[in-house]
Amino acid sequence: MSRFAALLPALLLSVPACGSPAKADPEDSPLALLTRDAPAQQVPVRTAPGLLAGDLTIVSDVAEAVVPSVVNISATRTVVRAGTPFDADPFFDDPFFRRFFGPGLPQERQARSLGSGVIVRGDGIILTNHHVVGEADAIEVTLHDGRTYEAEVVGTDPKSDVGVIRLLDPPDDLKPIEMGDSSQLRLGQVVLAIGNPFGVGQTVTMGIVSATGRGNLGIVDYEDFIQTDAAINPGNSGGALVDLSGRLVGINTAIASRSGGYQGIGFAIPSNMADPIMDQLLVDGHVDRGYLGVAIQDLDDTLREAMELKAEKGVLIADVEPGSPAEDAGLRRGDLVLRFNGKPVADARELRLAVAAAGSGTDFELEVLRDGKERKLKGELASIPGEGSVEQGTADATGPFAGLEVAPLDRAARQQLGAGPRLEGVLVRGVERGSAAARAGLRPGDVILEVDRRPVPDVEAFRSAVSRSGDTVLLLVWRDGRATWIGLRHSG
Repeated sequence: MSRFAALLPALLLSVPACGSPAKADPEDSPLALLTRDAPAQQVPVRTAPGLLAGDLTIVSDVAEAVVPSVVNISATRTVVRAGTPFDADPFFDDPFFRRFFGPGLPQERQARSLGSGVIVRGDGIILTNHHVVGEADAIEVTLHDGRTYEAEVVGTDPKSDVGVIRLLDPPDDLKPIEMGDSSQLRLGQVVLAIGNPFGVGQTVTMGIVSATGRGNLGIVDYEDFIQTDAAINPGNSGGALVDLSGRLVGINTAIASRSGGYQGIGFAIPSNMADPIMDQLLVDGHVDRGYLGVAIQDLDDTLREAMELKAEKGVLIADVEPGSPAEDAGLRRGDLVLRFNGKPVADARELRLAVAAAGSGTDFELEVLRDGKERKLKGELASIPGEGSVEQGTADATGPFAGLEVAPLDRAARQQLGAGPRLEGVLVRGVERGSAAARAGLRPGDVILEVDRRPVPDVEAFRSAVSRSGDTVLLLVWRDGRATWIGLRHSG
């Protein structure tokens, strides 16, 4: 075929049928003919990952509706640390000098932290994180419109990082958020994170649910996190994670980052976990968790083969505490727990969370696999040893120890704190806000080793030492694997 013949069809399209000039009709152009009967929008225009153009209106509406329910929190606390005899020169802040000259005199400073919170009740109840307000001496809350109010701590739970505060003089126009059902979250579902990152002011970020049921991260004792790629940064802690219906599905808590900033992996406490903990803190001031009394571990392929187990999932019992609810129910070492109160448990984390959430005094039923046969065991959960123990006590009501609650340093507490068997002292269980102990920097989880240089290996010795102390007391305290001196002064 000649080159002219190849071009002929194109020439015929451009020449009028009668051979005379004619005005071009846009409606008869090849493009118009191809698209004349097509829908106005054949291919959805995507403007953001996972969202269609029309969904942006939904995002904006949700953000505008939820932002008034999120607050900024400024918490101030007194930090006491052991100084060195040569604090003016950092050269002397060395283990060699500490060994010979001691830790020096206690030094105080005021530390301020910024975080976020979510209004959950119209009377001024705000849900946040323990690490935002747990050790605060003073709390200031700023609403979305700039109004500021003082607040007090209702209660906190370090083991889940949930905290609850209350506005002292709440306004009448607070807008509480609606609670959502975090168990209904789906992977890839769009969520919004709202908080106060880096203290710059209220900020909304968008992402998806990257995973649910995240645990074994070492952030807190009880972990069942929602993972999201919505930007979460320092200051977002305690803020809201909401779905596109504007319901609270999580409390932003932590980030996984090498730099300390956003890298696409953030974690939030599910609303279904935070809500009942908040209710307990509001009623009792503390969380009462169930205790079974077992050492548990996950079932892997090697163990399954070695123990000739046919079950694909379950929780292996490695040990049973003497006198525990587990022993009373007949649980044995080597049993494989398949269900707790009728619900399957796939791994140790799920069983631990289920037992804790059930609470002490709750009847339980375990379905276990033993010698190739399924059995049902029943019993009643107890309180975690060391929590709510009758051996707990407070010091005198008028001296510098007023508001300080102590308990024996038992096996469970040692395991939780990583304290060896040779460490002897009493565990600080509670510190009343505004007390001399709180101002000195004592906090739950500290272990008091000495009072005025007298060893206090148990609660009785502690009380005896307290009775002989004056208005100014020198304490030797073990915290985070090291000993430090703290000066405690009665301020009247």
